[in-house]
Amino acid sequence: MSAGVLTSTGVVAAGRARRTRRWRLIVTILAIAVVVAFCLSLMVGRTFYGPDEVLRVIAGQKVPGASFTVGVLRLPRAVLAALAGFAFGLAGVTFQTMLRNALAAPDIIGISSGASAGAVFAILVLKVSSAATVSVLAIVTALATAGLIYLLAYKDGVLGTRLILIGIGIGAILKSLVSYLIVRAAAWDLQVAMRWLTGSLNGAAWSRVLPLAVAVAVFVPLLLGQARNLDLLRLGDDAAAALGVRVERTRLVAILGAVALTAFATAATGPIAFVAFLAGPIAARIVGPSGSLMIPAALVGALLVLVSDLIGQFAFDTRYPVGVITGAVGALYLVFLLVRTNRSGGSL
Repeated sequence: MSAGVLTSTGVVAAGRARRTRRWRLIVTILAIAVVVAFCLSLMVGRTFYGPDEVLRVIAGQKVPGASFTVGVLRLPRAVLAALAGFAFGLAGVTFQTMLRNALAAPDIIGISSGASAGAVFAILVLKVSSAATVSVLAIVTALATAGLIYLLAYKDGVLGTRLILIGIGIGAILKSLVSYLIVRAAAWDLQVAMRWLTGSLNGAAWSRVLPLAVAVAVFVPLLLGQARNLDLLRLGDDAAAALGVRVERTRLVAILGAVALTAFATAATGPIAFVAFLAGPIAARIVGPSGSLMIPAALVGALLVLVSDLIGQFAFDTRYPVGVITGAVGALYLVFLLVRTNRSGGSL
């Protein structure tokens, strides 16, 4: 009998070790893909610079032409793309895991709409010209929107479906407000607002990168510290509580971290559509049951933004903001998800 127990224990341990190796391999491959896309973002443009020139610029050496093009224009843009994608991806998978629903992403449940409404109100009504002030208002309104959604959804705890439906409703109201403000806007203000609403990396500068980098440094460890508890929440609140998870505390910390990442990323780049929505499902298909989705989804988000920005800049005759490319891909995936769910008779 003891031999049988030992055999079973060995099988379980071997399976766990195999899943861990697979997870580490996938994370390594995704990290390499992000680094490759990041390097291509620095090299490719109207003028191509080789890896040696890029490395010399990053090292602080003066390289004619490359010092300005790579160091001032491309490097802040690539860093902003990677950080924003990482933040959106991690925030999206946090909501999806916590609420056990693929639609529970910040840009679906109204949080990104809150940031957009705050920024558009600042630009069109308050006539704010400072990008820093617009970003602060976007962050404040995103946090306020998340708080309102949470309070309206709270009734002896937060039910995932209720939070999603309330978030979609709040988001629809905020989008209507944005549309109203845009209709009444002057032409010269409209261009600024629309460029911000689309989700763009144009005009990237270190002043936009720094606040997002600080937010990533603060809130990413906070969310990763909740990874185990969030994975247990997939089993349901009762099962998670029985396994020692403080459900409401975990949910509140996760919402705070995910909303903060979404708010700071949206303030830096605008609402890059569907990155938070896509990153989790893509990571889930790649990783399978091998482990936590949080780091893989964050890397997928960074990869999505970097690659979409390259496509938007160089794949067409006209240059498109990154949000246009991710929006097109995300809309197609959303339709696919809804059709597949309808045919299978399941739920999202």
